[in-house]
Amino acid sequence: MSLPERPLCILVTGDPVPATLEKRGPFAALLRAVVGSAWKGPWLVVDGRSEPLPELGSLAGLVVTGSPHSVTDREPWVRAGESYLAEAVAAGVPVLGVCFGHQMLAQALGGRVARNPRGREIGTVGFDLRVDDPLFRGAERPYRVNMSHVDTVVEPPPGAEVLGSTDLDACAALRFGERAWGVQFHPEFDREIVGHYAMTRADALREEGLDPEAVVAAAADAPTGARVLLRFVDLLIS
Repeated sequence: MSLPERPLCILVTGDPVPATLEKRGPFAALLRAVVGSAWKGPWLVVDGRSEPLPELGSLAGLVVTGSPHSVTDREPWVRAGESYLAEAVAAGVPVLGVCFGHQMLAQALGGRVARNPRGREIGTVGFDLRVDDPLFRGAERPYRVNMSHVDTVVEPPPGAEVLGSTDLDACAALRFGERAWGVQFHPEFDREIVGHYAMTRADALREEGLDPEAVVAAAADAPTGARVLLRFVDLLIS
């Protein structure tokens, strides 16, 4: 099959917070809404927690979603998913990991993930692009991205290149190989979804000295992040 005939697979690793799930749908729906008509081929949605993982040779590419789970918990499905992603990268299958997916890729390839020593990162934040990588070509400046994470990649895998950082995350974007990337931010998050996350986690934020209302007030749509998802699709079909 030629690439446009192969499906772009969304590997689901969790669900968004209930307010987002109810109003906007699961992660696969959020990602597909951002991509829109940019991807004209078929889609395949696979729940990596419970469903068989697809044959790598049948895919145009993989997008690995975010999740409320932690890769450090080492659940059987996480270990199986990491082995699968390592095979995908070795086989040259294009892969984009988002948040948990970014961390899963890093750990699969020999990096280390742990609780962020700088603390929780949530909301719309500045992103410092260090490398002129094709994934960020055409992104809107100043670079702004939407975050919600507690774990982070504290040690990138051997050979991985750090593409960008934020004030709280030194590895906010990584290139793992010729056709494999990970971003700690959420390309599919807009202002409304950031608000859902901040208010769902409001008690935890206050306990950590953060102001959920201020996070909501400062939230923005962050088209830089959305552009990364569109660029990944562009790279699949170029």
